[in-house]
Amino acid sequence: MIDLNNIDELARRLSGLVPAGLRESREELQENFKAVLQSGLAKLDLVTREEFEVQRAVLLRTREKLETLEAQVRQLEAQGTPQAAPPAPSAGNFDTAH
Repeated sequence: MIDLNNIDELARRLSGLVPAGLRESREELQENFKAVLQSGLAKLDLVTREEFEVQRAVLLRTREKLETLEAQVRQLEAQGTPQAAPPAPSAGNFDTAH
């Protein structure tokens, strides 16, 4: 999501472009510009920086787990020892955490 300070700055710049004859209503125009900008940005499919960072952390953890599993597979393949499949989880032992 875009920082509100950036929206305020853009609204100020837009209101600064208004001809001199309309400057009396500059503050009102600035607020209208700000509202239009916020409304337009809200319609976009954007994520907040916080949401982005959370997903980035999840991706990094997943990548680390994948690299560990790949190393284990390479080690098992190098040993040439077939491994039994892990036992299926029991009915009351499901792990729902992701």
